[in-house]
Amino acid sequence: MSQTQEDNTPFQVVEDPFTTIRQWLDEAKALEPNNPEAMSLATVDEAGMPNVRIVLMRGLDVKGSPKRGLVFYTNFESAKSRELAASPKAALLFYWKSLGRQIRLRGLISPVSPQEADAYFATRPEGSRIGAWASEQSRSLDNRETLEKRVAQFSKKFEGGAIPRPPHWSGYRLTPLEIEFWKSGEFRLHHRLVYRREVESDPWSREFLYP
Repeated sequence: MSQTQEDNTPFQVVEDPFTTIRQWLDEAKALEPNNPEAMSLATVDEAGMPNVRIVLMRGLDVKGSPKRGLVFYTNFESAKSRELAASPKAALLFYWKSLGRQIRLRGLISPVSPQEADAYFATRPEGSRIGAWASEQSRSLDNRETLEKRVAQFSKKFEGGAIPRPPHWSGYRLTPLEIEFWKSGEFRLHHRLVYRREVESDPWSREFLYP
């Protein structure tokens, strides 16, 4: 990679891509009008069919060892969790239209610790904690009234007391092996910089890509 290439890039080229992830997320939080931490999560089911949905990033481990990555939470009995159990690899995509930026990540999936999940669950609004108990995520629902009855049932059960984390609700961490930064350019001549490594302990290599 030449110094000229780096000088012509509209974003800072650094050794550690987590630095840029943190910077872009902070800038998105200041400028993106809604859910700047929303990211597409792509998985593959047991038949090899791809699947994608939006989740919210709820943790970014930019420092420390042994795990560094991006954390999201979900129902462990959901479709995405079943797919991740069968194939613990995934891809993530942030896209901030107002900034003309995106970050693509691919890597390995591992569950967060129970302590991490408990700590995050305790910060959720009460309605979201009740919802985690009431929703049998991704399973058949005969009508909306059934869900509303379950919400009322668990609201009454935990009324006036603590709402513990359900045993089926926790989080995952994606540890990236590939990270690509994309910045829009005129006439679709975009700027692309990709970081890669074979395993988590390897140093990052980086290169620019044609748009």
